Amino acid sequence: MAHDHAHAHIPPADLGPAFRWAVGLNTGYVLFEGAAGVLTGSLALLADAAHNLTDVAGLLIAWGAAVLAKRAGSATYTFGYGRATILAAMLNAIAILVGVGVVVWEAAHRFQTVVEVPGLTILLVALVGIGVNIGSALLFMKSQKDDLNAKGAYLHMAADAAVSGAVVLAAAGIMLTGWQWLDPAVAIAVSLLIAWTSWGLLRDALRLGLDGVPEGIDRQAVATFIGDQPGVTNVHDLHIWALSTTRTALAAHVVWDGPDADAFLDHVTDELEHDFGISHVTLQIESAPCERAGACLAA
Repeated sequence: MAHDHAHAHIPPADLGPAFRWAVGLNTGYVLFEGAAGVLTGSLALLADAAHNLTDVAGLLIAWGAAVLAKRAGSATYTFGYGRATILAAMLNAIAILVGVGVVVWEAAHRFQTVVEVPGLTILLVALVGIGVNIGSALLFMKSQKDDLNAKGAYLHMAADAAVSGAVVLAAAGIMLTGWQWLDPAVAIAVSLLIAWTSWGLLRDALRLGLDGVPEGIDRQAVATFIGDQPGVTNVHDLHIWALSTTRTALAAHVVWDGPDADAFLDHVTDELEHDFGISHVTLQIESAPCERAGACLAA
């Protein structure tokens, strides 16, 4: 007896307004920073403007994925398009790591070839960047705790705020001391910190993309919960995987001998959603012991 039970769970937060504001703010900052770079002849500002342009692209990818995740399934994509959010988180992490690599490479060359930078101009433009990036990160702060796609956008903006903060410190240091090496040194230090957080995002996205059990869900605890229900003698073929960065699915075979299968299934699926956050549950009820059915596997 197969049973699929999907309750009307709380839908993920609508990230449309957050993405709209973040894209608008960062696009405006790219134009401002690019214009400042052209007017001052600062290659550093122009390079950072190009970097921030990739941030806008990353936000657009994450936004598009969030929109796709809301679309209903089709005959071809029966689970819907929620996995686009996982791919977006993965692309965001990769984009951050690539950007870090470019910054570190350029900074290493700056140690060998000193480039004088307009300290005051860079400091003022970076201060604006801090405001834009912190404001953008705050738009995703609440949602990033439960949505890996939102977490990718949050980390991207927070990382850029950290970079802008480091640029301010480096620019101030250069103005006070004349030490041009502060610019590449701070850039490398911040880049290594960003790489560490981005690696965690990439690892989580890869885990979900490979159908791993989502972070925060204890598979053994789920198996124990189902196995402890009255009438259950065995749980096998238990699988838990992500449908998106906010939705989790479960499928399992349950050997059960009780009076009311519908009541049992309703109770188990309700509790799985309430206690474990698993909203899409499919249970195959079996009356014969799994050994005789030839399908017994360890839970």
